[in-house]
Amino acid sequence: MESKRLGLSQKSLFVVPNHLTLQWANEFLHLYPSAKLLVATKKDFETANRKKFCARIATGDYDAVIIGHSQFEKIPLSAERQERQLREQIDEIEGAIAELKWQRGENFTIKQMEKTRKSLEARLDKLLAADKKDDVITFEQLGVDRLFVDESHAFKNLFLYTKMRNVAGLSTSEAQKSSDMFMKCQYMDELTGGRGIIFATGTPVSNSMTELYTVMRYLQYSTLQQKNLTHFDSWASTFGETTTAIELAPEGTGYRAKTRFAKFYNLPELMSVFKNVADIQTADMLKLPVPEAHYHNIALKPSEYQKEIVASLAERAEKVRNREVDSSVDNMLMITNDGRKLALDQRLVNPMLPSNPNSKAAKCAENVFEIWQRTAGQRSTQMIFCDLSTPKDDGTFSVYDDIRAKLLELGIPENEIAFIHNAKSEAQKKDLFGKVRSGQVRILLGSTQRMGAGTNCQQKLVALHHLDCPWRPSDLQQREGRIIRQGNENSEVDIYSYVTEGTFDAYLYQLVESKQKFISQIMTSKSPVRSAEDVDEQALSYAEIKALASGNPMIKEKMDLDIEVSKLKLLKANHLSQKYALEDAISKGFPKQIAETQERLTGYGTDIATVKENTHPNEDGFSPLTLTGVTHADKKEAGAALLTMCQNMLSPEATQVGSYRGLTLELAFDTFAREYRLTMIGQLRHTVTLGTDVFGNLQRMDNALEGLPIKEQACREQISNLQTQLETAKAEVQKSFPREEELKAKSARLEELNALLNMDNKAPEPVQEEKYKRKEELER
Repeated sequence: MESKRLGLSQKSLFVVPNHLTLQWANEFLHLYPSAKLLVATKKDFETANRKKFCARIATGDYDAVIIGHSQFEKIPLSAERQERQLREQIDEIEGAIAELKWQRGENFTIKQMEKTRKSLEARLDKLLAADKKDDVITFEQLGVDRLFVDESHAFKNLFLYTKMRNVAGLSTSEAQKSSDMFMKCQYMDELTGGRGIIFATGTPVSNSMTELYTVMRYLQYSTLQQKNLTHFDSWASTFGETTTAIELAPEGTGYRAKTRFAKFYNLPELMSVFKNVADIQTADMLKLPVPEAHYHNIALKPSEYQKEIVASLAERAEKVRNREVDSSVDNMLMITNDGRKLALDQRLVNPMLPSNPNSKAAKCAENVFEIWQRTAGQRSTQMIFCDLSTPKDDGTFSVYDDIRAKLLELGIPENEIAFIHNAKSEAQKKDLFGKVRSGQVRILLGSTQRMGAGTNCQQKLVALHHLDCPWRPSDLQQREGRIIRQGNENSEVDIYSYVTEGTFDAYLYQLVESKQKFISQIMTSKSPVRSAEDVDEQALSYAEIKALASGNPMIKEKMDLDIEVSKLKLLKANHLSQKYALEDAISKGFPKQIAETQERLTGYGTDIATVKENTHPNEDGFSPLTLTGVTHADKKEAGAALLTMCQNMLSPEATQVGSYRGLTLELAFDTFAREYRLTMIGQLRHTVTLGTDVFGNLQRMDNALEGLPIKEQACREQISNLQTQLETAKAEVQKSFPREEELKAKSARLEELNALLNMDNKAPEPVQEEKYKRKEELER
């Protein structure tokens, strides 16, 4: 609105999550009551009404047009622009394929890229074959010159072309809505010079730093082009480091090499480029009047059934690891999901199992009821988040139904409990959120997907309950962002996390916390760290499942130590390799280089003295040149004689042809470079390339000789530099491996853990012990 008032834009289009269109309209009118708005409803984008609605956008003078994410996708770009951009994409991928073939890349990668090219060509053919209908209003014809995208992380699955395979965090499947957004962003950049797009999100990075590349493609495509970083491989080589490790395949098909981004480097430079378009506002910068959150971790004891099923998960993981079961029957991802379900409620694994009186649902219902009673005067509200076991309305067991039944049993009226899933339309959602804001509905249950990003009903929220743990830290942030929000009338709020001990819960929270730490290293108001570890995983490893099932943290510690000791041993091997290289350089390399440079220095000194002694310039300042016994005192005559000699050469081999300023001249023809070369020989050889100019050749010879003192000085500096390097190398070679103590301590702890965990290892037999004793006595 302000940009229109200031004349910076004429028509703004707001693209927001589908369920928030009406809410956005309300907030807009709250700020600008006289604003002229056009808000899309579901009916407006039905086939019969779409053209009419697009025509209203194009012809109306609106302050703002508000439409949903899925509706935005239905507004097409012109066929000409789509064709141009598809051809550009095909050219780009053909270039990448040609480069791969030249570098002899993996056949699989080439085939995958050729498959992508064929799908793009098929899309192009379909576009060209389509009937041209002039009555369809395209995106370009809407007259939009400012595009606002709320919750822009919904468009992060933008396809990219890369030589890398199986890199965690890379999207290799194209989301049509993301491609559509990318094309429209490029059009807006052309129209406004890179000033027409605004993305808004609380979670620009959900899983991996590679998501930043996608955001930069949307908003900084021209910057990436200037810096030659448009191709993902160029960007990755500048800011990331990939490692290839052998790990158990989640599909259960044995082991595979998995490439992942282990670290990201040059983060201050990356963030300085990103901050050209990003205004990062963190809680510590904004200091908004939000309520203070008190966190409660409710630890619950598992039932006997849960303990036994967790143990069976470890057996399943063992079978998957040993390839005793087909991946279509069981795999690590299925085991992980079953573990998450079991931690939530044992009846999700088998509905025939009895209800556990100490289950998460029971404890959550108790806490909700206690808060409901305590805050009855203010009619405070509560939210319960649960991503698993959403209501199906088909009679199957659901944690949602179980919690509602328990709350009704405790005495909470049914009209004060609601599921977000029952609000099917935008109007129903608006009505439900209004009831929550007013305190008519006091308990709202929902999933992160339905009730997370953009839900504004915080006015009376006093407590939030996490029944399960999401995979991504961004989901946890979005959940808690519903209650820790401006406009909440409560100064203090409570957030409850329910964890079933001895199940996957605790580990999943730990995993999300470590991911969040990584993201916090980058999305910070302070200067970012120089490098950061990347975190992205969607299935637990065999070691993690085994450790969780047995309840023995030593297994996980052993697996971590295995990796750390391997890294330290590799670092020590590198250190020793460098030490041996330095020893070699101290004994042979540096002395040889110093002697050679000293010899060159002496040679330059001798040649400078010779030239000085034999320089006898005439009136023109030219010293006589002798060629084949004839001395030429005239400069022009000498230059012409030199050119004639070149033309009369019968063989390209080097031939002595005369002398100049005390140095012997040798003429040769370089057949590779196809040029004549004249070498002036004293103690050293000084070569110049000859051209066709009479005076130019003589000038080159003089320049080479006048430059000898500069080369002599360079030799002196090189000797000084080599001697400094020699002294430094002598000091460095004495140093021991800096992490030797850490390696010893971790190796000792690893041996200790191996001994503790190796339960099957039998004690040595008495006979063997006697042999060892006798051997020790003999050695003494």
